[in-house]
Order: sequence, then C-alpha cells, then structure tokens
Amino acid sequence: MLRVYNAPVSTSDPVIQTRGLTKRFGRLTAVDSLDFHVQAGTTYGLLGPNGSGKTTLIRLLLGIVPPTSGEAYVLGRRIPNREVCSQIGYMPQAIALYEDLTVRENVRFYAHLMGAFSQAQVDEVIKLVDLADRVSDLVSTLSGGLKRRASLACALVHRPKLLFLDEPTVGVDPQLRVQFWDHFKALNGQGVTILVSTHVMDEAERCDRLGLLQNGRLLAEGSAEELKRQTTRTTLEDAFLHYANGMATS
Repeated sequence: MLRVYNAPVSTSDPVIQTRGLTKRFGRLTAVDSLDFHVQAGTTYGLLGPNGSGKTTLIRLLLGIVPPTSGEAYVLGRRIPNREVCSQIGYMPQAIALYEDLTVRENVRFYAHLMGAFSQAQVDEVIKLVDLADRVSDLVSTLSGGLKRRASLACALVHRPKLLFLDEPTVGVDPQLRVQFWDHFKALNGQGVTILVSTHVMDEAERCDRLGLLQNGRLLAEGSAEELKRQTTRTTLEDAFLHYANGMATS
C-alpha cells in the first residue's frame, strides 16, 4: 500500500472551494459561474460528457489557466499559488511522459521535480501500477494503457495530499481499473482528497459525491444514491439525463 504522510484530516474546511468560477474562450463559456466545494478525505467526481467543462475546471483549479472571473481556493490558498504545487498530484487526460526515457526514469524525474525523491517511493508506485516488469522499457514502446499506468505513478510518487485525475482509467483493462479505484479509496482513508473526472457511470458510482456538469454548468450535486432518489430514477445515467433535459428546456 502506498503511504501518504502529513495528509489533511477531515475537517469542516473544504480542500477545494470555488465562488462564481468562470472561464470563457472567446464566445465559448467553458466553465459557467461554478460554486462547489470538496471535503478532505473524499473522492469528488465530475461527471459529464466530453466538452462539458471537466478538464477546463481541473486546469483552473491547478492554476494552469486563469479564470475569466470568480475565484478558487485549494488547500486553503487562492489559486494560482505555487506553494500548494508540491502537495498536489495531477494525472492529465493526455499522456504527459517523456517517450525517450524509461518508466523508472520518468517516475524518478517527476519525483525530483516535486522535491520528494526517494528510491523507495519510486519502487512503491511502480509496483502499485503493475509495471515492475516493464520498469526499464522506454515509454515509447508501451501501449496506451501501460502509459496511463506510468502516468498515474508519476502523479502519486511524491505522496500528494490532493490528487487531480482527469479520466484516469481510459485504456486501462477492467481488472486493473478496479485495482486503481480500490487504491483511490484506500488513499481517502489516509486523508487524501481526490477530484476525478469521468463519463463512465460505474466509476461515478464509486465517488463519495458527484457534480453533474453540462455546458460548463453544475446541474446537480450529491452522492449517486441521492441523485437517483431525487429524480426517482433507478440508474445514475437516467438521473443525469433527467437533469440535462431539464437544463435544455429551461
């Protein structure tokens, strides 16, 4: 089990909080006046189709892109803020690895970059993502699914307090996908907070709380069971469609 030190414990103070957070690209409003928060030690899922604003929201919370208006606070600091970077892990939707380096070299690089290098941590995360037998292989020789495993190792190697995962299991085989989610839940138990984007319903069911996104707007929030109960639907997919149809007719 990957250990996390100095992770935040559950408190009344949210780890993530936004107020009127908005991002426009020309005439396109990618994120539209979002107000939401994420409590420590939980997994919050952003559920929505491609183009709903999930990735843009994550990039705003990381400080990668500036907001058009509104504000975001992460780990008690207004974003952007360099001081929180070492406490955050980020697995982007696009593979962000050096193809001409080996798996081990990539993980080592990210460990050094985050200022928390130890060989034990590198070995831990490589074993976690089941790449111990490919550790000396160049990333360019790996399949898409194996590259995603390596990318997750890079996001976890410095033992972050807060983890951003942008559709982390795309291209990952079903058995390993279950292992990933079991590990995410174990990280929650250690106080680590996770924000994950997905459009896969069975993964969304595993989140403690969900935010349903459509066209950059937050349609509804709650656990999967709460959202189904509120809409009198038996599946999360039907509950999402209920809210999405309501937005289209409003």
